[in-house]
Amino acid sequence: MSPETDRRTFLAHSAGALAAMALVPDLSLLAREPLAPHTTALVGVGPWGRKILGELKKIDGLTVGAIADVDPSRLRGGGKRVPEAKQYDSITALLEGSPEVESVIVATPTHLHRAVVEEALAGGKHVYCEAPLAHTIEDARGIVAAAASARESGGRVVAAGLTARANPVYDHAREFFRSDAVRKLLSMRSISMKKTSWRIPSPDPSRAAARNWRLDPELSLGLPGEWGTHAFDTVHWYTDELPLTVSGGGRVLAWPDGRTVADTVDLTLRYPSGAALQFEASLGSSYESSFEVFHGLNASIRLARTHAWMFKEADAPTQGWEVYATRERIHRDEGIILIANATQLASQGKLKDGIGLPNDPLHYALADFFQGIGEGKEVATSIEEGYRATVMGVLAQRAVTTGETISFDAAHWDHGATTQQ
Repeated sequence: MSPETDRRTFLAHSAGALAAMALVPDLSLLAREPLAPHTTALVGVGPWGRKILGELKKIDGLTVGAIADVDPSRLRGGGKRVPEAKQYDSITALLEGSPEVESVIVATPTHLHRAVVEEALAGGKHVYCEAPLAHTIEDARGIVAAAASARESGGRVVAAGLTARANPVYDHAREFFRSDAVRKLLSMRSISMKKTSWRIPSPDPSRAAARNWRLDPELSLGLPGEWGTHAFDTVHWYTDELPLTVSGGGRVLAWPDGRTVADTVDLTLRYPSGAALQFEASLGSSYESSFEVFHGLNASIRLARTHAWMFKEADAPTQGWEVYATRERIHRDEGIILIANATQLASQGKLKDGIGLPNDPLHYALADFFQGIGEGKEVATSIEEGYRATVMGVLAQRAVTTGETISFDAAHWDHGATTQQ
């Protein structure tokens, strides 16, 4: 969400070639051709699954033909959102009852991903698996192995549900990060804040434990896994570096209701370049919401889901396009907004209309998956990248629970599969 700002536009109704080179990225993710008719299914119709259903309804050419959930009340709730979809209580029943389904989106609790993914792939379906892939490295390796086999034998498309790599604004900002505009990376910071207890009421007491799996230390990867995994993947994508160590801690500060899974955590991940990522997350505050910042010698880049800004140092060299940029104030700093298609919007007098993405980042990750199926293209986030991000989440949670500094080694990154997407 964009903070309150005092905006001033530096570009009127024309733009030079230099600005176009600097500010217009590949807009293929913003202007897609309609899909050829495609039928998908969703397994897991909890809060996140319902959010997925909302985004699927926006994709032209797509039909949600079936949904499945072991929880009857959630299944009924999902059915109200897609009344045309058949309803099942398991992936097995779905595959048997809806052979027309071509792909399966897996949004079950994390520890149940592996079984659903493996069965869907064995049934010949393309698969989009939410992230983290699994709650253990062993299960994550199993998912990668199943995906590699399905790709090799049946040309299945398998994607990990990490949204950064398909996010057009993040992709655009990455071009600046990897240019001389930022120059040398000094440090990184990631914030994930949302006031929510993670405790979910259940009308059926026998299902209370299943609904509250995030609070079970045997099943949950906590904040480092459920939220941090996405930030860790963004850093990996931007820097091409994997961390050397992770250290930190966690506490129950916001919700002292008997839980042992920390509701507030802080971590430090150190990278080969010498830069470190400071990750903070809490279930007790919504202030600052969610963002990543990359601090560089010439400029810093801030990413916030649907928006991105670059903050240039006073002594940084001018590259020419800055005069055409839209600027926005965040606290005491004035940032250059990194807008997809800035020059085209400016020529139409609609620059402010293009400040942020028109859809949630989840929308672009899902659309990328279906585009990969329809066009036979590699997806933005392969299952192998999902594995690496999951490993980071697993070991980061281990650092929180043990209080130890955890080292990453080559064995951690080895997922065991030889076929790459």
